[in-house]
Amino acid sequence: MANILENLLSEPLTPWLSGSGPEGEIVLSSRIRLARNLNNQPFPGRASVAKLGEIVAELTAIPADLMADDGHEYAFIELEKISPLARYVLVEKHIVSPNHVVKPENRALIVRDDASVSIMVNEEDHLRLQCLEAGLNLKDAFTKATTVDDIIENKHGLAFMEHIGYLTACPTNIGTGLRASVMIHLPALAITKQMGTMVAIATQLGLTVRGLYGEGTEATGNIFQISNQVTLGRNEQDIINNLSSVVKQIVDKERMARSLLRDESPDALADRVWRAYGVLRYAQSLSASEALALLSEVRLGIDLGVIDEAPAAVFNQLLVTTQPNFLQNLSGEVALNQAERNKFRAQLVRSSLHGS
Repeated sequence: MANILENLLSEPLTPWLSGSGPEGEIVLSSRIRLARNLNNQPFPGRASVAKLGEIVAELTAIPADLMADDGHEYAFIELEKISPLARYVLVEKHIVSPNHVVKPENRALIVRDDASVSIMVNEEDHLRLQCLEAGLNLKDAFTKATTVDDIIENKHGLAFMEHIGYLTACPTNIGTGLRASVMIHLPALAITKQMGTMVAIATQLGLTVRGLYGEGTEATGNIFQISNQVTLGRNEQDIINNLSSVVKQIVDKERMARSLLRDESPDALADRVWRAYGVLRYAQSLSASEALALLSEVRLGIDLGVIDEAPAAVFNQLLVTTQPNFLQNLSGEVALNQAERNKFRAQLVRSSLHGS
């Protein structure tokens, strides 16, 4: 367990954020999340401390069951036994949700050695299983999630009603319990003022558009999460097909917007992205939001062939390493104040771009 946790806290990139995969220059990752609950326990929001402890104890055998199936190592991490800093690094790396670390007592995380499978224990539901793949690859993520779900269901009785489906704490998850989502980088649509239209269309089609860390967060760095809103009355394949279809249309719109910027205003585009690169390359202090906004424009320049001094992978790596808690963990120092963090962030960005 120690090695898996140590790697999660220190390695900037997980395989599903590698930049590879279908449509990888625009779609950063695909995620399938399944909400499941034990049939003999109250939902976490209604459970006593003792009951929450019982749930954690019952689910400690899951890593061994999963390892027997796919050969990967899994860790069972009790959140109250790791530092607050470590917990928030896991949030920044999209391994756990912000809500999951607010009250760490009797909450846990089951995670595979490559972080492509993670299960939050006692978040809003007893089990929040998520599987991630690089690029637009919901199909493989769903296959992996289904395999893990079947293993768990064979060992544990889950809350399920034949005429409704899986029972969940939130009514919007009842039925399949499935939430499919993609993390997508849309700088050209943002620059050309088309994101409002895209969000409206997605909403009309039963999808929701959120920021980098999901519900209640802003789209920092022009990165959005697009996911289904409803699970009841729809089967898994319909949900995945609908999301994939809409995302492909958005990807096409983003490519059209990029072509428009490149063909109709090449000088303005070049000036914009090189200015962003120049600030990142020489700045002595950078906030997290400023760094991500500038990195977004540099990544656009890389993708369009305007900038050839940095690989696209730098964007994906700095997306993680510039976050406040990852920076603090990386520094190895006593708690950095905001000014010290901004200075260290700028130093890290400079060295990353220089090293590329």
